[in-house]
Amino acid sequence: MVLEFEKPIADLEQKLLEMKDLAKGRNIDLSSDIDSLEEKILALKKETFQNLTRWQRVQLSRHADRPYALDYIYEITNDFVELHGDRNVKDDKAMIGGLGDIDGRSVMFIGQQKGRNTKQRQERNFGMANPEGYRKALRLMKMAEKFGKPIITLIDTPGAFPGLEAEERGQGEAIARNLKEMFMLKVPVICIIIGEGASGGALGIAIGDRVFMLENTWYSVISPESCSSILWRSWDYKEQAAEALKLTAKDMKGNGLIDDIIPEPLGGAHRNMKWMANTMKEAIIQSLKELDKVKPEKRIEQRIDKFCAMGVVVE
Repeated sequence: MVLEFEKPIADLEQKLLEMKDLAKGRNIDLSSDIDSLEEKILALKKETFQNLTRWQRVQLSRHADRPYALDYIYEITNDFVELHGDRNVKDDKAMIGGLGDIDGRSVMFIGQQKGRNTKQRQERNFGMANPEGYRKALRLMKMAEKFGKPIITLIDTPGAFPGLEAEERGQGEAIARNLKEMFMLKVPVICIIIGEGASGGALGIAIGDRVFMLENTWYSVISPESCSSILWRSWDYKEQAAEALKLTAKDMKGNGLIDDIIPEPLGGAHRNMKWMANTMKEAIIQSLKELDKVKPEKRIEQRIDKFCAMGVVVE
């Protein structure tokens, strides 16, 4: 999949491939031309991805090849065991969770999971959890707290499922309860936005001691398309909406809404998933080392103070 702004790069990469095939097929020395074209491609990549618009970063966060929660979990851990069900309604496959090992330490992972093909997307409900998904997440958080396991949440959702049946089963209450309970968890909580972070659907598992965003992700109360449809009654103004929402990782860091940004490989996380997973792992390990030094009561106090300070305007 090639995004619109990536087409000039893709065209040059295709020329590079053809040049290499020509050199190999006809036994011609084109090494200097190949080197020159590779340098040109690298320069174009750097220029393109260092100057992306907010809407282009939204597009990159939704790239079809971008790693999802389970991709990272299986890459980071050695023996992940998925746990299922909210012990009330059913197992929501849009919300996944379980125990995994990071360098000898058992950690509870919770995250939203999208699908790769049509069947998987329907099964995972496009990463939009129902109330039972948030209740499953809370059940696993409480289990982690009981056994003294740190919690890592991986956020990637276009929002909580907005269907009538979700509202009937208490979607708002389930998310609100998660917010309340996450503030009071006695174990370290690290939240990482790995793709889309939309509205309460994201916030329902995003109250943590450390909140990170990958470089090409977004975090906002509403998606650019939905914002555009409300303000202009059309999706045609989604790019203007993205600019107005200021939803990128850089914007969030500047506004003090996240703690830090985790860099991605040039071109996006999907370009080098192993590197991306290893970088995330290092950020998690470093954060846990810092949080382990703080007493649980103090961590809770700092967590509450951090979120209470958000949105405060001093005139």
